[in-house]
Amino acid sequence: MPQSSSRGWQRPSIYDVARRAGVSHMTVSRVMNGHPNIRESTRARVLQAIEEMNYTPSSIARALATRRARRIGVLIDGPVQNGPNNTLRALEKAAREVGYAVSAFSIGDDDASQLDTGVMELVTQGVDALCVIAPRESSLDLLRQQTTGLPTIVIKAEADPSWHTVGVDQREGARLAVRHLIGLGHRTIAHLAGPMDWLDARERAEGWRECLAEAGLSEGPYIVGDWTSDFGFGVAQSHDLGETTAIFAANDQIALGVVHGLHKRGIRVPDDISVVGFDDLSDARHFLPPLTTVRQDFADLGELALQQIIAAIEGETDPTHDMIQPRLVVRESTAAVSA
Repeated sequence: MPQSSSRGWQRPSIYDVARRAGVSHMTVSRVMNGHPNIRESTRARVLQAIEEMNYTPSSIARALATRRARRIGVLIDGPVQNGPNNTLRALEKAAREVGYAVSAFSIGDDDASQLDTGVMELVTQGVDALCVIAPRESSLDLLRQQTTGLPTIVIKAEADPSWHTVGVDQREGARLAVRHLIGLGHRTIAHLAGPMDWLDARERAEGWRECLAEAGLSEGPYIVGDWTSDFGFGVAQSHDLGETTAIFAANDQIALGVVHGLHKRGIRVPDDISVVGFDDLSDARHFLPPLTTVRQDFADLGELALQQIIAAIEGETDPTHDMIQPRLVVRESTAAVSA
């Protein structure tokens, strides 16, 4: 146990561990650095002393014993976006709770080729597995060319024979949004889509199309842009929306821009046009009006991803796919179509 004195709690030193194990402090250092020329009985005695005295976190001691780093390398595509950022934070939290650390490498929105550099950097850190968050098609094409020998999991909505995958059902989330609008009597529903290189953007657009087709409705205006509020604002300010009575935005930032742009034109939300977003940002309930949106449970996604990563590290080699269902959150930005 940690030492105590008149000065209060004291963290044990390498010398305390050495005394407990009956070895020199240099031997303790060699054990901690994985030196091969250490008798197993000595190594076991040092590791036991490390555990008993809490000299280092128990996860590190276990890593020394198992020859694993207990570290997961994460490639995060578009780190400034809400979904990728929240997924990374959720994965980090879930990993900490089971004694794993996370090393992240961010790939800029305009340079998927950074993936090569990211993979090399993470592999040289000795990670046990790789995880790719919010991939674009271009980054996945590059990832397929990599041969790291490490278990790899990709956060994406569709199964992929190349990797373990886990994701939120993006297509169903879009269908929830569009079904809600159809149920309110809307018949001309526009979609402001994210960049089509992003797999999530593609899935949301397909869900919009499928739901309209099932209801026997024609597609409303379809405009592809980026993930920003400026995109939504620009469309709402400058485009002729014709008979559109509802807009499904590919994320909440776009929806925020749409509401602002419509307001500047004197078009009321939801009296004249209803608006639905996607993600359920923490501030979405404070938009004016509060935003109807589709919620992704990033905490559950992080835990599920970690479960798959650990299973892969422990030898589960056949690719698996797990899906989390999104949920529609109805607020005040949608209403029955006006007569």
